[in-house]
Amino acid sequence: MDKKLNLFGVRHLSPGASFHLIQYLEEKNPKCILIEGASDASGMMQAIADERVKPPVALLAYTTELPIGTILYPFASYSPEYQAICWGVKRNREVRFIDLPSSILLKLKQEKQSEKDRERANAFYTFHNEIYDQLAQRCEENDYESYWERNFEQNLHPDTFREGLAYQSAQIREMVVAKELASVPYDFSYNLIREAHMRMEIQRAIVEGYKPEEIVVVVGAYHLAGMEGDLPPLSDKELKRLPRAASQIALTPYSYLRLSSRTGYGAGNKAPYYFELMWEAIQEKKLKDLPAIYLTHIAKIQRGKGFNASPASVIEAVRLAHALTSLKSGALPVLNDLHDAAVTCLGEGDLTSVAEAINRIDIGTAIGSLPEGVGQTPVQEDMNQELKRLKLTAYKSPVAQELQLDLRENLKVSSKEAAFIDLNRSTFLHRLQVLQIHFAEKMQVSQQSATWAEKWVLQWTPEVEIEIVEANLKGETLEIAAAFELREQLHDCTDIALSAKIIRQACECRLTSLFDHALSSLQALSTDSNNFKETAHAAHELATLIQYGDVRQFNLKPLVPILQQLFLHAALLLTDASSCDDKAANDIAPAIHLMELISQQHYETVSVEVWQKELHQLAWRDDLNAKLSGIAFSILLEHSLATEDDCAKEVSRRLSPGVPAELGAGWFEGLASRNRYALLSRVALWKELDHYIQQLDEKEFVRSAVFLRRTFGAFEPNQRNSIAELLGDLWEIGAETAAENLQAELTEKETEKLDELNDFDFDF
Repeated sequence: MDKKLNLFGVRHLSPGASFHLIQYLEEKNPKCILIEGASDASGMMQAIADERVKPPVALLAYTTELPIGTILYPFASYSPEYQAICWGVKRNREVRFIDLPSSILLKLKQEKQSEKDRERANAFYTFHNEIYDQLAQRCEENDYESYWERNFEQNLHPDTFREGLAYQSAQIREMVVAKELASVPYDFSYNLIREAHMRMEIQRAIVEGYKPEEIVVVVGAYHLAGMEGDLPPLSDKELKRLPRAASQIALTPYSYLRLSSRTGYGAGNKAPYYFELMWEAIQEKKLKDLPAIYLTHIAKIQRGKGFNASPASVIEAVRLAHALTSLKSGALPVLNDLHDAAVTCLGEGDLTSVAEAINRIDIGTAIGSLPEGVGQTPVQEDMNQELKRLKLTAYKSPVAQELQLDLRENLKVSSKEAAFIDLNRSTFLHRLQVLQIHFAEKMQVSQQSATWAEKWVLQWTPEVEIEIVEANLKGETLEIAAAFELREQLHDCTDIALSAKIIRQACECRLTSLFDHALSSLQALSTDSNNFKETAHAAHELATLIQYGDVRQFNLKPLVPILQQLFLHAALLLTDASSCDDKAANDIAPAIHLMELISQQHYETVSVEVWQKELHQLAWRDDLNAKLSGIAFSILLEHSLATEDDCAKEVSRRLSPGVPAELGAGWFEGLASRNRYALLSRVALWKELDHYIQQLDEKEFVRSAVFLRRTFGAFEPNQRNSIAELLGDLWEIGAETAAENLQAELTEKETEKLDELNDFDFDF
């Protein structure tokens, strides 16, 4: 590299680096600015510098074939690369990225490492990080971030930043380079290839006619050594030999939350909003005011939460922060000093009381934004158009907001679009769910309005932006992408319940052609299914859809005969499925509840008589799972298909000393899993349960108590209180006395007994 070439090493996301870089650009007034970043994104410089773009934003490179891989280049308003781009574009200078193209970077990133390689890599990076920690300790700082802020961010003297950082980076690189080659040869080679490519791009600019002194190169300070000396550039022949992945690159909004987690292209800081405040203070030549600005923000949040955070407290906090920094011979407080001052003066010494405020002012809630049509994939554009069409742009916020939808036609408006706007919103949100774009989460609504009402919680995050970009791999619009996703699921589907779920999703997403295809798949699978659980869940999916009626403007009549077939098939599978152990019963029990729900909601459509006949079989047989028999018996009681005498006899039979405790208690658990209030009115049941307990010897009592405790643990406090009152009357001690005994605090001896139950050995 020519010695006249202007090299400037930066730390990504550093306001101090941005300040010094702008001064350097003003001094050198280059005709060409070359910046570390994927070279195929150079065409996006104008978009990045667009005045309508609101940072934080990120360049997102992603593969267009499986496996999906991504690389992020995040920019805050105070990122030196972002400031260099804006400076150059505004003055019509040549501005380019010079790192490897994203297709190569993504392919190299996909290379697999062995477990041994990863262990060596972890050891190396631990060693590397310890060097920075040791540097901070030698300067009597708590950590490297405090050292960096005091020596670089707060140092606004001309040239000191550039020269100091270049020297420090060169020294550290010299200390680690040999160990890097030995421990992580892949990473070592990866960096060498990148630097060789950057040298190639610098050489290309010179060949094109830019003089070395007319070029400013902006790279991470660690790479400065790779830009200097006589190292050769990458040749065109070598570049062609590098592996590539099919990829695209887009500009996308980002967030301070993600910057704080240090995700992305090896860059980030733990306090992005604090550094924005610093950047604003530097620009306004008020860096000395930053401690007061920061602590005033903390105090404002504290007052909003009802804490005492007066102006006097802020003044004391500022004084304390300056006192703390003077102990380390600093000129201005660093963030750690401000934290200590905030805890002491605004949190009264309690970190927990001020932690939320510190977090909010350190990190911030900012999410960047792009003007329509800037740097977007087709799906991003479709997403923005849909948000606009459906009047949902106000929900594009980091704050979670509820959205209530009424899917019925609104007869009070003049246009068809307005009349069905909530139905169209529902279709849109369901398509996002299919594509796993987590912008909206569906909540439960009341049973009375379940067929026409929906409630959603909407929240915009940077993850949503990335998920939208990734959806572009499946289609150019949300509708096409959702259809592709469901079609792929259907192609590999062997589960009848999943097939039925896809039918429901096709209806909710208004994908008519896919609906017919999924229906055929379900019919084919239903003929071979012998799985009660899957068949019951499939029937429930269709039953839920049919309940909507025509509110979704979808022809659901073809589903009715299939629901009838599935319901009957599942009912006939019940008895065989109930010959199982308790672990399997935990899966079957919810399916029984779903079948009973269908029988109640669609009693005119499905074969309720066959279902209840099968429940009768399950309820009275002793050779099937006891818990499931209890559930079946409970359903029979609800429909008055079992009498009070039947209940007393069955409790007596199931809960007797001759029956193993786990079977009796399991049966009672099933019985009590449904309408508990109905059980409270059946005095005969509690008499028999009381009689059963009274007959047990101590060993059997403990064994039964273990199982019954699990059952009664699921009861609500008022239900347990009612049971105590009922038993109090049975024991003739009075309802109030029994209830008081139940609610009394446990003695030490009783607590020990309960602990013994937790450790009970069942000998199996």
